[in-house]
Amino acid sequence: MKRAGQKVVAGTEAPGTSQTSKKQKTSLYGSGLGESDPCNSMDWGSLPHHVILRVFQFLTLVDRARASSVCRRWNEVFHIPDLWRRFEFELSQPATSYLKSTHPDLIQQIIKRHADHLQYVSFKVDSSTESAEAACDILSQLVNCSIKTLGLISTAKPSFMNVSKAHFASALTVVFVNSKSLSSIKIDDTPLDDPSLKVLVANNSDTLKLLKMSSCPHVSPAGILCVADQCHGLKELALNYYILSDELLLALSSEKHVDLEHLRIDVVSENPGQVQFHTIKKQSWDALVKHSPKVNIVMYFFLYEDEFDAFFREETPVTHLYFGRAVSKAMLGRIGMNCPRLIELVVCANGLQPLDDELIQIAERCKNLTAMGLGECEVTCRGFIEFVKMCGGRLTQLSIMEEVLIPDSDYSLDRLHLEVSKHLGRMWFPDMMPTW
Repeated sequence: MKRAGQKVVAGTEAPGTSQTSKKQKTSLYGSGLGESDPCNSMDWGSLPHHVILRVFQFLTLVDRARASSVCRRWNEVFHIPDLWRRFEFELSQPATSYLKSTHPDLIQQIIKRHADHLQYVSFKVDSSTESAEAACDILSQLVNCSIKTLGLISTAKPSFMNVSKAHFASALTVVFVNSKSLSSIKIDDTPLDDPSLKVLVANNSDTLKLLKMSSCPHVSPAGILCVADQCHGLKELALNYYILSDELLLALSSEKHVDLEHLRIDVVSENPGQVQFHTIKKQSWDALVKHSPKVNIVMYFFLYEDEFDAFFREETPVTHLYFGRAVSKAMLGRIGMNCPRLIELVVCANGLQPLDDELIQIAERCKNLTAMGLGECEVTCRGFIEFVKMCGGRLTQLSIMEEVLIPDSDYSLDRLHLEVSKHLGRMWFPDMMPTW
């Protein structure tokens, strides 16, 4: 086995190596175990392929590449197609990242010998443009690929967004044209554009089931509508709210389309007060739910308080709501009135006004609510217990920071946990801020 300081790339056994020298190496590794240890006489090269393959499946990529240097047989197993169906390229610049980077020589081996074996592929890059460009260069060389799932993951911005749109689109086109069996794509925060989506649809419309493409500013509503119109097997979709439209929801509700299982919508504002959000008609939401009655509609909000005006003024079939910034009492009141399908609600911040009435209304009208999380908010102990009492044992997840709860004349924090535990049917305590 090669030392750690040597290259990670798999090699073949040096010519002229004798069986005697192999046995001497083996005895060196096992010399401290005694003459009777069976490892001293074991011929590791004679193990069946399926046994070596099983061993390799438990090893990290680096250890697998080192193990492939044991002998010619182990090197052969190293290149068995089954080991190359799933692969994550890690691309980083030492000065800007803590990621381990896939060795360039190994990347070239994969492109030469295993491009047509890759099926589940992801690229994890750091924030540097160089790493994103390296990922695009690899994609451009996968001309014999048959990829089923593709993920482009940036550990920090800007990464792919700094790559030229032409370079990125050219690299994706190679995969979109040659794979013809793509079923799952996750390409958030990239310069993906409408022409690239049309290429994807033209070659993979019968197989595409999952598409996640939030924060892709070059994609228009027309581009995603093209996907919805042609990819009738689409089951999961994630996108930004600005792409969402009545036309898109109606396209996903057509008779040709399969039941959508998961729709994630990111509602993001970077410039407070400069974005005016459009409203989706109730009829469009109703059409989607009628066609796909079990669909999960997940919305992540990163807005400022004065930007919520367009949302939840009439019934909306959202099932999961996450508020990453402060949300007003009035907005939570609207949720209680107009979100009857709500299953999970997470509020990171609200302010210094108790939310008793709003929570009680949500418990009363949102009969499917099973998960609640509250961060920088205020709720009286009395109001919180009433909320829990109305929800009962259906609250399978209840994460409330201790600082949220305001003791009153009826309940102290010590008594509160006993009352809440009684109504939930299990032991419960509020979460505590960790101390470092």
